[in-house]
Amino acid sequence: MFTLSRSIARASVPVLLIVAAGLAQPGAAYGVTAGEPDGPVSVPAPACVQYEASRRYTFVTNHCDTSQRLTVSYRDGATPPCRSAAPGDTVTFPGHGFGGDEVLGVNLCSCEAG
Repeated sequence: MFTLSRSIARASVPVLLIVAAGLAQPGAAYGVTAGEPDGPVSVPAPACVQYEASRRYTFVTNHCDTSQRLTVSYRDGATPPCRSAAPGDTVTFPGHGFGGDEVLGVNLCSCEAG
């Protein structure tokens, strides 16, 4: 049978309390959290940009006549780095995973590096 030592159990309690209280920063796994002043400024992508989301990947295809700088928005507030997509290109972002997160849509972004 698996048991936790008291030191491991005591060290885990503050982490669990922070997560349970909602103090953990959403999107920290992607390097940018929601509301960061240096994060990309986003507006919804045009209808010619389409996406398909799965647990592992989100594929975003640019059917527009011009290149687009894109990112994906998630229910948990995560904002992955921007990617550039030329006309006809498909770019890949993280999927929604197993934790109940959801891809909300694709946004244009004005970030310095793509």
